[in-house]
Amino acid sequence: MPTVRPFEALRYDTSAAGPLDELVAPPYDVISDEARLEYLARSPFNVVHLTLPDSPEDAARDLTAWRAQGVLAAQRESCWWIAQDYVGPDGVARTREGFAASVPVTPYEAGDVLPHERTHAGPKQGRLRLLRATHTQLEPIFLLYDAHPVFERPAGEPAMDVGEGGVRTRAWPIDGGEIVIDTPLLIADGHHRYETAVAYREENPAATHTFGILVSSRAPGLEIFPTHRLVQELGDVPGEEVESPNGGVTLYRGGRFTRVETGDDFGPRVVDSFRPGGVSYTAYADEAIATVDRGDAAAAFLLEPVTVEQVARFAHAGEVMPQKSTFFYPKLTSGLLFHPI
Repeated sequence: MPTVRPFEALRYDTSAAGPLDELVAPPYDVISDEARLEYLARSPFNVVHLTLPDSPEDAARDLTAWRAQGVLAAQRESCWWIAQDYVGPDGVARTREGFAASVPVTPYEAGDVLPHERTHAGPKQGRLRLLRATHTQLEPIFLLYDAHPVFERPAGEPAMDVGEGGVRTRAWPIDGGEIVIDTPLLIADGHHRYETAVAYREENPAATHTFGILVSSRAPGLEIFPTHRLVQELGDVPGEEVESPNGGVTLYRGGRFTRVETGDDFGPRVVDSFRPGGVSYTAYADEAIATVDRGDAAAAFLLEPVTVEQVARFAHAGEVMPQKSTFFYPKLTSGLLFHPI
């Protein structure tokens, strides 16, 4: 059973760094080259100077300078309650809440932390070089635990309140000691960062913990959204014509909806079974349909959301899901807290 604990975070001092909305950004792996330049230009202290630097040495230099200048200040040891207000791809407003803590770093074989996606070597090598240079976890890993929420939102005004990309994120420090989580932690987002932390611990045995935000799978506001498939080439697909998507996997082609006939209840695997060519992805069903109607795609597969139970089933079986099976939205905001190692 994983035991998480408070940590002494680094946090921007806005009296020295400037407004928080000029300092935060999405996670490194969803920032395009063009967006990177925009974030870098927002402020000389924007978090992207650390998460997507010209070199790991540049990030280490900036991090050291920011601490010396008081741009980043050490906080008292605590966990942090994190609330994100957002409107999902379905147009529904929700608030997703969890807590930031220091999470033990163990190989997947230990069973404390479980993946559901396959990773690639290139991104991990880059993240490892950055971690070696900065000795700091710059961005949190998004983790799920299958229990009722450990904490409740603290009273009073948040210590941080910032909007980024249409998502409002608030954070409150929480007093307390170590917390035993009775179930394994499932990685929702951040597989590369977690595996990088494991590799770093192999080099530095004292680096026993990493930076995570833990969300209860039973908490309101947690949603997994579907990622619909647009395809350029597709053979015959058995099914029954329907008036509109009504569960399961629905094929849209030639202006018609077809409920795909299959004995498999896992939509992304169903699509893969037809070996479509030229696959791309969107979180918005209307966009998928419009793309087909414009002639920019041959067909679209409209999927139901993957459930937390399905994610857990794959993880506990030691299996990985097909690419783009889950869409956890919103992404965690980077730049609120940093976790020195």
